[in-house]
Amino acid sequence: MLLALPFNALQGEKSELNEAFNTVFSTRPSIMTVFLKTLMGRLSFLIPAEGDKATHKARATMDRIGNQLLNESKAALAGASKGNDERLRKRDLLSLLLKANMSTDVPENQRMSDQDVLAQVPTFLVAGHETTSTGTTWALYALSLRPDIQSKLREELYTISTDNPSMDELNALPYLDATVRETLRVHSPVPSTMRVAVKDDVIPVGTPFVDRMGRVRDSIPVQKGQKLLIPILVINRATEIWGPDAREFKPERWESVPEGASAVPGVWGNLLTFLGGPRACIGYRFSLVEMKALLFTLIRAFEFKLAVSPDEIGQKTGMVQRPILINNLKAGVQMPLLVTPYVHIL
Repeated sequence: MLLALPFNALQGEKSELNEAFNTVFSTRPSIMTVFLKTLMGRLSFLIPAEGDKATHKARATMDRIGNQLLNESKAALAGASKGNDERLRKRDLLSLLLKANMSTDVPENQRMSDQDVLAQVPTFLVAGHETTSTGTTWALYALSLRPDIQSKLREELYTISTDNPSMDELNALPYLDATVRETLRVHSPVPSTMRVAVKDDVIPVGTPFVDRMGRVRDSIPVQKGQKLLIPILVINRATEIWGPDAREFKPERWESVPEGASAVPGVWGNLLTFLGGPRACIGYRFSLVEMKALLFTLIRAFEFKLAVSPDEIGQKTGMVQRPILINNLKAGVQMPLLVTPYVHIL
């Protein structure tokens, strides 16, 4: 069978691929390590990052399984093309990528290598699952701390008569939209990312500053190959943009977006959550609708309360910022919530 790789996640069985993904996402180097490696340039290998050994082992596992799937898919498509087999109509991600890449309409110099094709799969897995599920978790956390906001949202959700709303119906709910926007502002699932300059350039700054040589600067020179940290969460919570209550969860703020937010170069919502430019998140529209659909179903059916003190909830930042219990770090990623059925009275 094409792409026959059992995960058995719902049965509680271990999957080496799932464990490899968890390792990669939970062993991100600290900001200080990244800073030192950047300063060291070509000698950065002398500074070991936290979890390097485990990460390399996990990546080797991902590469091995990925290449297995790639080879199976290519072989199946090659065989199917000779006999117009049903497998040519398969629409899993890897098959679609391979068929598009093998198309006679694509010039040879524009085709992706096998490794480029394979690299797209974990990208879609992370962007399509990990970030959305984590964002929804933080939304439930924020709503648990503000039962008034949770009730207001629930009232709006019950203005829809069906349990299975269309995408247009979900997008027509203003307070649901504001709740999602505020969650992705205050609790950005991906708090930061990196970029590498492909050429020398200059970054203008809004407020001139004095450098360590005593010179007044109105821009920052960037050299080709230099690594840049994109502080997504810092910008989303900046008091200079959102005011003194920038760290508060307040969906009502979206009724009147601050003028300064228009300068944020994000692809969506006056935020940097999905980044911007040609490398912005390709699936952000789907992610937004998915998150709205999850909240629509959950908030209509249940009431959520935090099962521990808010002070006990912390963040563990790998590639994605996940919730943890500060007093029980060994328990891993978790968000203890008290969930009770909600009975809607007409």
